[in-house]
Amino acid sequence: MGKSHVFPSNHCLLLLLLSSLSCAQYEHWPYLPGYPEPAPQVFQPSQRAPNVPKIQLRLAGQKRKHNEGRVEVFYSGEWGTVCDDDFSIHAAHVVCRELGYVEAVSWLPSSKYGKGEGKIWLDNVHCTGKESSLAACGSNGWGVSDCKHTEDVGVVCSEKRIPGFKFDNSLINQIENMNIQVEDIRIRAILATYRKRVPVTEGYVEVKDEGTWKQICDKHWTMKNSRVVCGMFGFPSERKYNTNVYKMFASRRKQHYWAYSMDCTGNEAHISSCKLGNHLTGGTGKNSTCDNGMPAVVSCVPGRAFAPSSHSGFRKAFRQEQPLVRLKGGANTGEGRVEVLKNGEWGTVCDDNWNLVSASVVCRELGFGSAKEAITGARLGQGMGPIHLNEIDCTGFEKSVTDCKFNTESQGCNHEEDAAVRCNVPAMGFQNQLRLSGGRNPYEGRVEVLAERNGTLRWGTVCSHNWGTVEAMVVCRQLGLGFASHAFQETWYWHGDVSADDVVMSGVRCSGTEMSLSHCRHDGAHVSCPQGGGRFGAGVSCSETAPDLVLNAELVEQTAYLEDRPMFLLQCALEENCLASSAHNTSLTSGYRRLLRFSSQIHNNGQSDFRPKNGRHAWVWHDCHRHYHSMEVFTHYDLLNLNGTKVAEGHKASFCLEDTECEADVQKQYECANFGEQGITVGCWDVYRHDIDCQWIDITDVPPGDYLFQVVINPNYEVAESDYSNNVMKCRSRYDGQRIWMYNCHIGGSFSEETEQKFDHFRGLTNNNVSAR
Repeated sequence: MGKSHVFPSNHCLLLLLLSSLSCAQYEHWPYLPGYPEPAPQVFQPSQRAPNVPKIQLRLAGQKRKHNEGRVEVFYSGEWGTVCDDDFSIHAAHVVCRELGYVEAVSWLPSSKYGKGEGKIWLDNVHCTGKESSLAACGSNGWGVSDCKHTEDVGVVCSEKRIPGFKFDNSLINQIENMNIQVEDIRIRAILATYRKRVPVTEGYVEVKDEGTWKQICDKHWTMKNSRVVCGMFGFPSERKYNTNVYKMFASRRKQHYWAYSMDCTGNEAHISSCKLGNHLTGGTGKNSTCDNGMPAVVSCVPGRAFAPSSHSGFRKAFRQEQPLVRLKGGANTGEGRVEVLKNGEWGTVCDDNWNLVSASVVCRELGFGSAKEAITGARLGQGMGPIHLNEIDCTGFEKSVTDCKFNTESQGCNHEEDAAVRCNVPAMGFQNQLRLSGGRNPYEGRVEVLAERNGTLRWGTVCSHNWGTVEAMVVCRQLGLGFASHAFQETWYWHGDVSADDVVMSGVRCSGTEMSLSHCRHDGAHVSCPQGGGRFGAGVSCSETAPDLVLNAELVEQTAYLEDRPMFLLQCALEENCLASSAHNTSLTSGYRRLLRFSSQIHNNGQSDFRPKNGRHAWVWHDCHRHYHSMEVFTHYDLLNLNGTKVAEGHKASFCLEDTECEADVQKQYECANFGEQGITVGCWDVYRHDIDCQWIDITDVPPGDYLFQVVINPNYEVAESDYSNNVMKCRSRYDGQRIWMYNCHIGGSFSEETEQKFDHFRGLTNNNVSAR
């Protein structure tokens, strides 16, 4: 991520067993001027010694990525496993390279991908890492083992495939259920209609074999195969197409056919999990023939967010197609923590038995393709509320994950086991319309966009007026660089391309859900930027992770009470604007203010620490309270009447962001004492107690009635977070002039829209009498 690659036209190197598969449809990408297209590399494996038996390998078991699994070996006519005793990363490298991957990332002992069956072929395997086959490594001998299948070893291979990889077909007639191994796959648009369309949804299915693109004979092609291929390229389903047009086209030119067919069941997330089908009869030379057939074609149905429209070629913002499932906390389109709606309340999914098949059902349900990765261990942040589903078991053909078998009991599960997913999404080419220039690394720089001016495309800057974190988030997502960590309104210290200094985009205002900066509101061709571009061009820095602050709603409900506080005790609060404006007219000696007090407990459920926007050098000293403010406005407290009009308000500066408490296995890092560093560590929470100054709303002037009480954390989006929707907490409240009741306090986005509209009807009032001091 973050590195730029140059792709040859007609050879867009989307590596087959590469999870991103994002560019396979862009066969027309030009090489940059001055960079000649290289000759295709051909993989030259080292020679196998005569005494080394021929074997085949495959990755099996409960996978969460296609390029990982239990190592299984075909030897002497049957499949078996490998014991983890003495296994090493060197042996893992040999396995992965034999399967066509560049290298191994890691290996896992103790049947992490489930227990295999049959013989344990190899035990005490010793490899140097340079062997051409696992069969060439030292071991106890074939079938000599004291292991059980609880010790079956697994490997995780790199996503990158070996260029020019050649599939060894010498054992093909002896092996049933051999998995497909090719270097690459693509959908190549043939008809003019589809060649001009983004994303490419229809065309020949082609595989790269020994460095050459080849078509697949359609004689044994099925719609199940089409479903798998479409899923890999980000499309939820397949459809029929006009065969006559393709027959006519195929008759006009010679084809180069792959020697095999595919045999998919239709629920695979990737063709590497499909079986190799029939071997074609040989033709002249190296080419296979497809008697009375033609190249296999797929026609895919894009999800609604990616469907071409008559005006812009695609819809401008992603909208969920299904209300029962959503993804939260992900940096990029099509990734996030899986949340399910049940009984009007959103909840998470426990990661027990979470795999690619079940994750693909979620992805397709949301209008994406199959799953690129089934993510476990709350790696995309912890959710809140109930854990609705556990031990999900899908066939892969369900319309919704709620149609799968599952266990509603979630004993033993907690939010540290929240399941997430990374889906295959269509290649829209958005990343080519934007670049970061002048930064110290690929994750930062001045934002430069490709815009049409006077009939030509040219690079230019974005006006930084009103440029903020939400806009920066869209830029980082568009470039696939994760979340924004900062938005910059001055970029003079980043020397971008001088020819791109002119402002070509201004007035940018994003909602945060856009897939491209061009989808945000902006001034269009009428650019207006008085301060100019250059040093004032908008800039960003991106990060793969972000914090996520969430308020404990239950604690607010439990701790809320009224206090009539004498005015002479409120001088510092008055100075810091923590009281209503009428407080300036209140007698210092005999007056008082009625305060709605409560405690705030703010958790960081994200993937990185929450830090104030400004460093210590920019913190502001407040002499009255004798402390520094690291953020002048950290939270807003509002009391609204039932039509949404604000009747009272408060705000809280972050004079002390620290780790008050943490989860059992998390170490505190931030402490305010002695001008210490401020922040909230992942897995920790900061508590502002009800009895400290400004932890209130001044309701002295508020008449009795029914109200909405609202708390908003990080209201100005000064610090980037993975999810802003859960920064709001709402309660219903009733005030009778002497007492206040708080009920149904909940975090924004935790209920369905229908339930949210009815939430004032919930019961559960708590008594809170006025206390006087």
